[in-house]
Amino acid sequence: MSKNILPKRDEIDDRFKWRLEDIYPTEDRWEEDFKAAKSSISKIEDYRGKLGLGGSEFLEAINHYHDTQRILERLYIYARMRRDEDNSNSKYQALSDRAQSLLIEFASASSYLVPEILTIDEDMLKKWAKEDSGFILREKDHVLSPEEEQILAMAGEVCDAPAQIFSMINDADIKFPHIKNEEGEEVELTKGRYISFLESKDRRVRKDAFKALYDTYAKQKNTLAATFIYNLKKDAFITRTRKYNSSLEAALSGDNVAVEVYDNLINTVEDNLEPMYRYIDLRKRALDIGELHMYDIYVPFVEDVDMKIPYDEAKDIVAKALEPLGKEYIEILKKGFESGWIDVYENVGKTSGAYSWGCYDAHPYVLMNYQDNLDSVFTLAHEMGHAMHTYHSNKNQPYPLASYRIFVAEVASTLNEILLTHYLLDTIGDKTSRAYIINHYLEGFKGTVYRQTMFAEFERIVHNKTIEGIPLTCQDLCSIYYELNKKYFGDNIVIDREIEMEWARIPHFYRSFYVYKYAIGFSAASALAKAILDGKKGAVERYIEFLSSGGSDYPVNQLKKAGVDVSTPKPIAEALNIFSKLVDELDSLI
Repeated sequence: MSKNILPKRDEIDDRFKWRLEDIYPTEDRWEEDFKAAKSSISKIEDYRGKLGLGGSEFLEAINHYHDTQRILERLYIYARMRRDEDNSNSKYQALSDRAQSLLIEFASASSYLVPEILTIDEDMLKKWAKEDSGFILREKDHVLSPEEEQILAMAGEVCDAPAQIFSMINDADIKFPHIKNEEGEEVELTKGRYISFLESKDRRVRKDAFKALYDTYAKQKNTLAATFIYNLKKDAFITRTRKYNSSLEAALSGDNVAVEVYDNLINTVEDNLEPMYRYIDLRKRALDIGELHMYDIYVPFVEDVDMKIPYDEAKDIVAKALEPLGKEYIEILKKGFESGWIDVYENVGKTSGAYSWGCYDAHPYVLMNYQDNLDSVFTLAHEMGHAMHTYHSNKNQPYPLASYRIFVAEVASTLNEILLTHYLLDTIGDKTSRAYIINHYLEGFKGTVYRQTMFAEFERIVHNKTIEGIPLTCQDLCSIYYELNKKYFGDNIVIDREIEMEWARIPHFYRSFYVYKYAIGFSAASALAKAILDGKKGAVERYIEFLSSGGSDYPVNQLKKAGVDVSTPKPIAEALNIFSKLVDELDSLI
């Protein structure tokens, strides 16, 4: 088979595939759980009106809720990951749809629980509760009547439609053209190969890939705009229904994060755009081109360093880089590498990008689309950070408290990337390679802090317009996004018009106000990594305790216990200062 044609799923060696059989050995077992979950959902109604009768009744109802949720989680995650193996497989599309419908049924059947709990005397509730009831009590003003909650729950499947439609367009239906690679061979453009093309030393390849990708999205711009706009409207509907002041406030409420934290991030980054402009200018000078374009911002600009890193070598590099986290951490990490945790390579129909996921009753999983480059090594370290966080949380917390919030999820992954960067800088001695690694770090920082903050500002703008009742069109989205690129990249680069369509391919925009957590997480990870690398007493132990804390506390509190206060602008400002210093060092090396 030609290396330029994506393999089919069954053409990939099993040792490079995750082992979903560790969740369900057979699909007959999945069907058995499906029936059990249906039965369990039907019994939830038996507890209606009985939650306030006494502690035993209350606890029985809560335990039944969590037991049902646990089965549903297992069903849904298995079905979705099977679908992610090949989105064109109708069998697993159907399995995923069935699991999704069951989740909606569960949400509807259990929608009376929180409103009924809120009718119980607060002191009595705290006395009965085995876990912190603070979240429910804090959200009291935003919880509706049982009947209204049931209506919202029943609308869940409809509300999820924009994200589902986008996924089908982006992962199953959209087809990209072939372009010519450096050797002049016709190669299929895929989302997995896109960044590799943009890292090509051949500027013609970079330009062709850039234009081919965005021209393809532009052909569906009206459909993609309608899909995204209705996702904004969905959030506005929920915001108004639950009586929040903004969609942002509604999104941050679950984490107990103040809106000021979000605003502080954007303000702090905007106050520190000058180092970004210097980096862009450095890139322009290093590439020695008259005009720097948007398709020139990913290619490494240090000459004579061509890092091709096969997957097996990547595993060894990551393990060595993470040794500061302790022997036990590394033992678990290596077990994950060899025990069916990871789905490694891209295949026809496979979901793009990378993620870590899993259920409480099995080990964590990692989806990748590995390319033999340094970026994929960092992705492996990143996703295994998530997986190790999940492993420790599941091991040390009961099911109701095991799931950590997304706000802290990016800390573990980003800390792994920072440790990998330090390891590479410590083990690669020559000037050129050091410059290459610093360049890669700055690229990662640009993508994690500057880029995600630009995304966050875009979200804040379009969500605010929607909640204010200001109509948005496809051209509005493009114009807003284009102007933000001009602000964040500065005057030393040509902001090509094609980039105005980038918003249309960002899956995280369908998990509203998610992306800011990358930037916040990076700043927290930077502080924690420094303490670990400096050998600060108790730093590793506090970090492992953080990984093991799951969802047992609010994320800001968890990070404070680990040693960093993200409720202030200080961590992000310090991270931006590191970026500025590394720009200066890179400038001196090239």
